[in-house]
Amino acid sequence: MPPESVRTRDGTRISYVRTGVGSPLVLVHGTAADHSRWRPVLPRLEDRFSVLSVDRRGRGGSGDAETYAVEREFEDVAAVADGLGQPTIVLGHSYGGLCALEAALLSENVEKLVLYDPGLEVAGEQIYPYAVIERLERLLDDGDRDAVVATMLREVAGLPPEVIGQMRSQPAWGARVDAAHTIPRELRAVKEYRFDPDRFSDLDVPVLVLRGETSPAALVRAAEDVRDALPNGRLVILPGQGHAAMDTGTDLFVGAVLGFVDERSTAP
Repeated sequence: MPPESVRTRDGTRISYVRTGVGSPLVLVHGTAADHSRWRPVLPRLEDRFSVLSVDRRGRGGSGDAETYAVEREFEDVAAVADGLGQPTIVLGHSYGGLCALEAALLSENVEKLVLYDPGLEVAGEQIYPYAVIERLERLLDDGDRDAVVATMLREVAGLPPEVIGQMRSQPAWGARVDAAHTIPRELRAVKEYRFDPDRFSDLDVPVLVLRGETSPAALVRAAEDVRDALPNGRLVILPGQGHAAMDTGTDLFVGAVLGFVDERSTAP
């Protein structure tokens, strides 16, 4: 399918690919990826939904701005949801989980949220050490974009070599390398972001917070704190999985998402 797009508040074009038929499901990828990141799970999701796989700004078919602020990413996701003109489910992974969570405060069209290992730092935990960010910036300056991606996946996402090897074999790896320049800025943005649970006390849409059983400790804590801040949130642990269950536990991941979506909404 040819990509579609919306214009956001700052005029940036945000592109997405729409596949499948049904009620809308917006997919928001994490750092070092583009819309192609979702290919392993698309076949089952497309049977049920009109799936909108978003290219976040700075990659794929989406535009960018001269300066970067994470708040623009929140507005981007909200613009996609608003453009649909009907209730939608939004699923965000890692940094995309942070964007999806904040977008739900900006858009009235978000009906349900799924947040997998939401990529934010909470008090007492550090996902992205400055030393790692600086090393990624040096690799980028040296033109070793492949190493930027591999280092981030290994040292930030905590993925073992065999999983990174599996990801290298997928068509989406090239898109990851193409987006390598966006990695340090997003990691620095998370360092500056402050998670305030009180801001989400009135967000009463049903929210499924997923985390991998073996995800990095800081992401585990983030998932728990996000769940605790949401009046209608629940936490589900994906057994045997880390930060890339779409690749390593595809059926388990999709099953958890569909099980949540199929539940009737109830008041907390």
